[in-house]
Amino acid sequence: MTAELTRGQNHPLSETRLEIRVSAGTPVVAGATLGDANGKIADAAWVAHPASPQLPGLEVSRQAAADHRLAVDLDAVPEAVHRVNVLLALPAGGGGPARFGDMAAPFLAVTSLEGAEVVSYTITDLDAESAVVALELYRRQGAWKVRAVGQGYAGGLAAMLADQGLPRAAETAKEIDEAVAGGMARAVAPPPPRLAQQEGAARRAAQSGGNAMDAGRAAVRPGHDPQAPAPGDGLAGGPAGAQPPAPGGPVSYQHPRRRTSTPPEPAPAAPPAEPGQPARPMAGDASGWTMNERLYNQVWGMFEDLARTTAAYRSAVDFAESRLEQELDRVLSDPRTRVGPAADAARQEARAKQDALVEQARAALDRDLAQLAAESEVVEHALPPAFARWDSPVWQGYQVPLETPMALRVGDLRLPERTNLRIPMLVRLPLERGLWIDSGRSDGTDAGLVDSAELRRLAMDTAVAHAARLLAVYPVGDLTVHVIDPAGSAGAALAPLLQSGALKEPPAAGAQGVTALLARLTRRVDLVQMAVRSGAVDSLPPDLDVAEQLLIVNDFPHGFDDRAVTQLRYLADEGPAVGVHLMMVADREDSRVYGPVLDPLWRALLRITPVPSDHLADPWVGHAWTYEPSLVPAGSEVLRQVLWQVGQARRAYGI
Repeated sequence: MTAELTRGQNHPLSETRLEIRVSAGTPVVAGATLGDANGKIADAAWVAHPASPQLPGLEVSRQAAADHRLAVDLDAVPEAVHRVNVLLALPAGGGGPARFGDMAAPFLAVTSLEGAEVVSYTITDLDAESAVVALELYRRQGAWKVRAVGQGYAGGLAAMLADQGLPRAAETAKEIDEAVAGGMARAVAPPPPRLAQQEGAARRAAQSGGNAMDAGRAAVRPGHDPQAPAPGDGLAGGPAGAQPPAPGGPVSYQHPRRRTSTPPEPAPAAPPAEPGQPARPMAGDASGWTMNERLYNQVWGMFEDLARTTAAYRSAVDFAESRLEQELDRVLSDPRTRVGPAADAARQEARAKQDALVEQARAALDRDLAQLAAESEVVEHALPPAFARWDSPVWQGYQVPLETPMALRVGDLRLPERTNLRIPMLVRLPLERGLWIDSGRSDGTDAGLVDSAELRRLAMDTAVAHAARLLAVYPVGDLTVHVIDPAGSAGAALAPLLQSGALKEPPAAGAQGVTALLARLTRRVDLVQMAVRSGAVDSLPPDLDVAEQLLIVNDFPHGFDDRAVTQLRYLADEGPAVGVHLMMVADREDSRVYGPVLDPLWRALLRITPVPSDHLADPWVGHAWTYEPSLVPAGSEVLRQVLWQVGQARRAYGI
């Protein structure tokens, strides 16, 4: 599982022999420094750079390049070293950008020697800096951790090394610049081809990975305010040796994350494009061992592509506005140009430059969004039921599956730059976290148009739609659904589940029903945990339902006493690991009497809403993504038809 870091976040390192991969899209200098307990560099011998690429436990590239691989052996660094800083700098006089703000955001990934990605970090919000401390590996209580730093220096290498306490920093910086300019050494070689057993390990790792777009592995995490969580699937900055696209040329959406391994069955070739036009999109052009895996990776790549191209546009607009302010300040600061025709001309010229920059950025954004929209249209029609919208024709030919899919669609994600471009929000199966469908008043884009009673009804309809989709994509008997509805207020929403026979037993009502069902599920978690830990799975009681369990809770905390609340928290924390999953339909304000006691419960669940809401944030640049729930179209009978087939299959198997 990869952790996506944002500036200031850290992550523990379970291995000490690592590789740090850098992708910048344009040649940069990569180096590293060794620091003591205070972060200070003792002397120039503690700096690894192109003129001196090897230190104990460190080896860096010998030249400026768009892509780098730095070798790190933390067990081999001197005992006095407590910090290893990874540095990036723009070559002096190399003809390329003179500041990081004029180039794509650099991307770094810390990987194991086998290539498994541990953490990754995209350095955003750089402007006039020409050198940056990207990552810091540091000792903490006998173990090593990595922190995303992203500290830039407009004064370049000399200022950065001086800030770390290096004596004669300017001389060392000059030595590095001269080594780069002279082209002292060779490029870093690409990694050797993967062996067959490594491909098998990669396949098993992919099949057992976490969620793509939820907080376990995903691109987004719930929160009342947009934030940038650490876990994620990694924004790859480009494969080794990849060249940036030519200016003005078509943008390639063959995302590096889609090429992590070569599947035994190659993806179908895209149809030829017209001369001078971008390649026509094709469903399933990502890497993967099956078509569903390729589609899953393609959807994930589309999400990353949209995040990055939007970040580039917003960064360009911010830069244009910042430059306009600077130029206007210069005009106003000089009494000779403050008023008169010269001042007016200077202001007009500054605003014209801003308009030109914004127009250029918008044109690039529109080009990228158009290609993404075309890809989205093609991919949407090829998605299997687990990934598809409820209005997709694929449901018309639905059949009960023989195996569980790798992921489930819980909604769509979009950004305000193009509201009709929606990316499916997929979570991996089995669920690593429960779902919280927030029935309370929120800052959703449509929440202000819906009253409280209607929000609660929509929340329960959303829960039933998700439960129906889960029942539809699991093989017969592999998922059992339970419902807690203490006051019986969800009868209308639950009717399709009850009438089809997909719901095994009536909803638990009243305090006694709540207590009995929670006790039964808690007992199941305890027994399975003990059986797994002792290696005695065969000794489980014969009456124990070993299928995955989904518990839908409505109107929490109505009907719950303190013991029941404790059991619910236990199920949320321990249940997913042994096949017991929670789906809460609740307004957090209703449980405010418990104070902070329930905060861990809400944090343990992936928050989604019954109406569009912009409460989700990606882990790279903090975009506020608008989430839209996956609901059945008004008047459609598709949900009842699918549940009826599920119920028939259950009856045929005597379940």
